[in-house]
Amino acid sequence: MTVPDAATLADLVPPPGVRLVVWDLRRPLDPDVAREVDAVVVPPYFLDPAGFGRLRGLPRLSFVQLPSAGYEHVLPHLPPGITLGNGRGVHDDETAELALALVLASQRGLDDALRQQAAGVWTSRVRASLADRRVLVLGHGSVGSAIVARLEPFKVDIVRVARTARDEPGGHVHGVNELPELLPTVDVVIVIVPLTPETERLVDARFLALMPDGALLVNVARGKVVDTAALLVELESGRLRAALDVTDPEPLPAGHPLWAAPGVIITPHEGGNTTASHSRMVAVIQAQLGRLVAGEAPANVVAQT
Repeated sequence: MTVPDAATLADLVPPPGVRLVVWDLRRPLDPDVAREVDAVVVPPYFLDPAGFGRLRGLPRLSFVQLPSAGYEHVLPHLPPGITLGNGRGVHDDETAELALALVLASQRGLDDALRQQAAGVWTSRVRASLADRRVLVLGHGSVGSAIVARLEPFKVDIVRVARTARDEPGGHVHGVNELPELLPTVDVVIVIVPLTPETERLVDARFLALMPDGALLVNVARGKVVDTAALLVELESGRLRAALDVTDPEPLPAGHPLWAAPGVIITPHEGGNTTASHSRMVAVIQAQLGRLVAGEAPANVVAQT
């Protein structure tokens, strides 16, 4: 198995008979090593198609492990015969933290406060609390569940939405088909769905129009889940607010209208970019190593090519 960096290598305990090699996919592997590789761990935030193309030079490769929950960026570049595992669980805590931080920052006007601080201006006004608000979490996977857990102590009414409706110990989960009835009833929408053909532009002009005046949209999923042009219309009118860790396009270029839109907070896709990532990723790799050596199916399988 190849791992992305020396720090990861140092913290792993390989099972007997397993050799771990550091490879960041940015250069070809030594041919003798390449012939032996069965599994590859992709580096965090790696998006280079040329690097993914190097996987085709590994004749024994059968398993690829991603550090992220999202996997749409690698699928077009995988050779045939590969099992792909995602990083489910790696970024739950981090992304949930940022989602809650973005909600609180917007509700309590921290963006305005920072601008006032820089200008030396002392102005106070009534702000929207998070307490007593109705919050819809769109996406009830691993990260969505972590967001819900962090919202619960804030005395909010939580509306869970997933692809299909179901009852769980924590409460009822609505189906995505119920959004037209649910959206007009909520104050905050947090989006944490994977990017798929079904979810691309899911948050479109109609979706946004159904949100009440003054409502907040938080996107910690993928930028393309939201129709940027439609969102800009709502922001520039002052009807809605947004807090975005992801955008479309991404990176957001200088001069893009989103930068200057009123009522928006933007962070540079850093929901999973914290000190907590390393230990969680090491734990996932260690567990996968154990399964692979035991002849068991790996966990978190999201695709097979």
